[in-house]
Amino acid sequence: MITFPNAKINLGLNVVEKRPDGYHNLETVFYPIKLQDALEVNRLEGSDLPYKIHTSGTVIEGNLEDNLVIKAYNLLKAENYQMLPVDIHLFKHIPTGAGLGGGSADAAFMIKLLNEKFKLGISEEKMEEYAARLGADCAFFIKNKPVFASGIGNIFEPIEISLKGYYLVLVKPNIFVSTRDAFACIKPQHPEVSLKEIIKRPIETWKDCMKNDFEYSVFQKYPEIAAIKDKLYDLGAVYASMSGSGSAVYGIFKEAIENVDEKFGECFCRQRELE
Repeated sequence: MITFPNAKINLGLNVVEKRPDGYHNLETVFYPIKLQDALEVNRLEGSDLPYKIHTSGTVIEGNLEDNLVIKAYNLLKAENYQMLPVDIHLFKHIPTGAGLGGGSADAAFMIKLLNEKFKLGISEEKMEEYAARLGADCAFFIKNKPVFASGIGNIFEPIEISLKGYYLVLVKPNIFVSTRDAFACIKPQHPEVSLKEIIKRPIETWKDCMKNDFEYSVFQKYPEIAAIKDKLYDLGAVYASMSGSGSAVYGIFKEAIENVDEKFGECFCRQRELE
């Protein structure tokens, strides 16, 4: 059984306050995009192991046992759901460390895949609860529809927004942005106008009123990322922004851009029609 975990972008991101527990409250809009990994789970025959995992595509750093796909499997196992040993194949196409939620998507889709494969009967609400244990934005990928997110990115409200007919150009330079360092440079403040209101305005106005609070400090440290945003606007984007805490930057266009991957050198660059 195979599924295709997709990425997301952040439409705006305001860091509004620091919490007593050291985390930050924020507000943002998560929007799913058609940039996908591939995740396949089959029965593991003739082995005493609960699972085996094989990865391909983009290299995954660190210990595979710490991968969120494995954590999702172990979480359901610990909840006493009856699952047979599995052979897991994960093809990574979504860039890591890019603010695109690739690892979170893999975890959420693993929960959905195991639920379907082994007929576990877990409700959508319960799957969201399990996914949230694995990461603040993991639960978003259970329903996988645009939401206004608050709290630490884990409280969701459905939001009416469609970018259908627009084109997304996504550019990821070979730069790693530390989320911890990005937060360390933030000065939280409540926005004058909530993102929930801004997102209702015409997309042509977003450039002047919707922002990502991480851009100021990240662009200072990595001017190459700022240059990508400028170039997207030069190419005709109606809106461009860094996603999450970076380092991926996206532009939203009214028409497809020809030979766009040639315009950003050695950066990871993909164009997708939005839904």
